[in-house]
Amino acid sequence: MAKREHTVTMNTSLIETHLLSKSYGTFEAVKRMSIAVSKGSITGFLGQNGSGKSSTLKMLMGAIRPTSGSGQVCGYSIDDPAQSVEIRKRAAFVSEDKRLYDYMTVGQIIRFTRDFFPDWRFDLQQDFLTLFPLPFDRKIKGLSKGKRTQLALLLGIARGPELLVLDEPTEGLDPVTIESFLQFVLKLAAEGVTLFFSSHQIAEVEQIATDLIIIDKGEVRLSSSVPCLKETWIHIRARLPESLPLIEIPLPAVRNIRKDGAVTSIYATSDVPHIVNELKLLGACSIDVSPMSIKEIFLQVLEVSK
Repeated sequence: MAKREHTVTMNTSLIETHLLSKSYGTFEAVKRMSIAVSKGSITGFLGQNGSGKSSTLKMLMGAIRPTSGSGQVCGYSIDDPAQSVEIRKRAAFVSEDKRLYDYMTVGQIIRFTRDFFPDWRFDLQQDFLTLFPLPFDRKIKGLSKGKRTQLALLLGIARGPELLVLDEPTEGLDPVTIESFLQFVLKLAAEGVTLFFSSHQIAEVEQIATDLIIIDKGEVRLSSSVPCLKETWIHIRARLPESLPLIEIPLPAVRNIRKDGAVTSIYATSDVPHIVNELKLLGACSIDVSPMSIKEIFLQVLEVSK
């Protein structure tokens, strides 16, 4: 496989933004966003509908221009049209709408796309098609939603990119196919491909992500590695007397407290020994401490940002 002329060092980020913003008229879709995606990571990009995820991904890939701020992808500036072309040589983007040339057949669009990329990975193409067979002679307009998604993913993956940017990559896929695709993604990451993907399916993010960025209303609310989150975001369940009203624990680390009958849930980011001691003083007969799931972290971050 031919070597690329431009490379980044092992200690750099493949994606960096500084105060990146995008407005549509008076509406600010993305607000002063500063993020970094490490080389070799699988970074989940989470947010509700309308939070600014798609606008961010499109700015990174040169599909739309920022209103202000700056960003770099694979060492190239997203603000410069010529450098944006270089980004698209090294980074593959599979957008949420999975736009394809409907008049072509599957085989035609694979050959058409392949001719633009000298580093096309025939081995990845074959591995992908072994898992997800596609009808080469069928027109794209006749494909099901799931098959369109598979084809769009193939065209991005087989290019052999340094960076794979995916917007809702499993939309339209059935559960068995999703599981196979996630395993395929892990294989790509093991080969050194960096992945940055948005998804509403938090279970998928939980399964493969090494890093996590959560945004809300166009702003970054959380950015961290998943192992760090598992160490610091804690869910404490305590069985307290049902007659006891909703408790308050005046510690900065306590983000939220909920009561369901005799079980009280405390969501916190540190101070676990102090919280456990407070619960014992309140008469807790059992206390369970566990890391929060990514879904719980996501919901807690959004609740605080309301």
